[in-house]
Amino acid sequence: MSHCIYPGTFDPVTHGHLDVLGRAARLFDRVTVAVSHNPGKDPLFSAEQRMALIKPNVALYPNVVVTEFDGLLVEFVAAQKANIIIRGLRALSDFEFEFNMALMNRHLDPEVETLFVMPNELFSYTSSTLVKQVARYGGDVSKFVPENVAAELRRAFKS
Repeated sequence: MSHCIYPGTFDPVTHGHLDVLGRAARLFDRVTVAVSHNPGKDPLFSAEQRMALIKPNVALYPNVVVTEFDGLLVEFVAAQKANIIIRGLRALSDFEFEFNMALMNRHLDPEVETLFVMPNELFSYTSSTLVKQVARYGGDVSKFVPENVAAELRRAFKS
């Protein structure tokens, strides 16, 4: 059975993330969405909140599970008995960072492969950071995130 890990901060999850996830769900028997704690990114939502925002949006994929992780990704991949990491590439600007990360992961565990998946071009400019900036100033982010996420962003920035 093929099993891949789709890691990320997902703060918040966007339609672009979900597009990449849908592509992975069609390619693999099992997909684990791995929500990183990643305190270095100073997330708006806790890992538990991010998982709760993702879960209703992946319910249509019976082969997808959502969990959290902390620490080295390759160690998490091995613990999950997977050997593929899925990463989305929106634009050329993502490539250098993702390429270096893939090479480091390969160095740490040569059995782990990274596959890059391009989202639909409609989502190529969308990032969680931009979505949060727009939401912070009261802009409409409903085109970029699922409705449950847009509602949580409105709540988060109301206070």
